[in-house]
Amino acid sequence: MTFDKNTPVIGITGPPGAGKSTLVNALIGNLVAKELKTAVLAIDPTSPFNFGSLLGDRIRMAPHFNHPGVFIRSLATRGSLGGLSAKTIEMTDILRSAGFDYILVETVGVGQSEVEIAGLADITLLVLVPESGDEIQNIKSGLMEIADAFIINKADLFANNLKKIVNQQKEGHIPVIKTIASNNSGIDELVDFIQSPSSKKNKRKEILLAERAYKIIQQRRMADVDKKKLQQAIAKALDEPGFNLYRFLIAEFGSSSAEVS
Repeated sequence: MTFDKNTPVIGITGPPGAGKSTLVNALIGNLVAKELKTAVLAIDPTSPFNFGSLLGDRIRMAPHFNHPGVFIRSLATRGSLGGLSAKTIEMTDILRSAGFDYILVETVGVGQSEVEIAGLADITLLVLVPESGDEIQNIKSGLMEIADAFIINKADLFANNLKKIVNQQKEGHIPVIKTIASNNSGIDELVDFIQSPSSKKNKRKEILLAERAYKIIQQRRMADVDKKKLQQAIAKALDEPGFNLYRFLIAEFGSSSAEVS
């Protein structure tokens, strides 16, 4: 398999309800209008109880389903806290080799733990909305550091306050782009940023590749651990008096619980 290294992966993250899916839908419309082939991976959370996933983000992207230049695929997190499974990384590489001009990865929106997207995306967009609360809380350490641009979906006052905070805490200039995805306002400016040469200068390449490698290695080393069977074994062991999780792990996986991590 040969990879087109020039195909940008655009990660779109942010808290639940920030309008990520609507923004992705607007981006698709803008890109295909420019005759740019676009692939979308929409991540949805996996249930810890039945291991299924709603995979509902595609509902908001329905207008583009039948467009020959658009590929949309929903994916489950497969239990990954940061929202990305190794399969997401592998699918991104496959899409790179398939001739797409842009790959959009919309993350599940789990909040401040969702920084793994920085290990996959060439450009990471953090979507925020005014009503999501205290501005400083929203851009705390992890999320603030991974963002290449802040997308303010709805608001002038919030955007101005965010600019002040970013300028105080970050070296260099990170754009703050105001959008209203539901009526395509600001989408042209966002696409201009994505297509600009400056947005493609990734200064964290080694760190990001190491994150991808770690996730793939982690998946392969855990390949013989069936999570559903593990749940069933724990359910059975819970009936025994004096159940202890660490003793259970030693009995099931060997002398060290580290062997299952």
